[in-house]
Amino acid sequence: MDTTSPGAAARTTVTTSYATDDYGKLLLRAVLAILILFHGLSKLSGGVGPISGMLQQAGLPAVFAYGVYVGEVIAPLMILVGIFTRLAALVVAVNMVVALLLVHTKEFFTLSNTGGWALELQGMYLGVALAVALLGAGRYSIGGREGRFN
Repeated sequence: MDTTSPGAAARTTVTTSYATDDYGKLLLRAVLAILILFHGLSKLSGGVGPISGMLQQAGLPAVFAYGVYVGEVIAPLMILVGIFTRLAALVVAVNMVVALLLVHTKEFFTLSNTGGWALELQGMYLGVALAVALLGAGRYSIGGREGRFN
């Protein structure tokens, strides 16, 4: 590579930038997917009974509770491996919005004992899911950088 040409530094920077971008996307995807999966595994072992009850109290069909398996098991697995990543991340985001509205509405404007927002974890999940939906999966995924919905 000719490092004396004016464009050489730019080409090196772009190549490095893409590599670090893809590592960043992988890290973001893995953290989101793994942490949401813990919630999904809890639902798999404990069932969706409490969620059914909350949905019924909100005037919604109890059968919608099974959607939590999509939002907390299937979608995170798709995000983790990088297939239909953007769509899966939107599913996680919708799942988080539903959780916020069903369970946490009274905490929207409250602080925790340590001074942080009471819903900072839920807010972080929602924000990261939206970021993954906007960024896509990156190169280190089954779908690849140019894969559909990745």
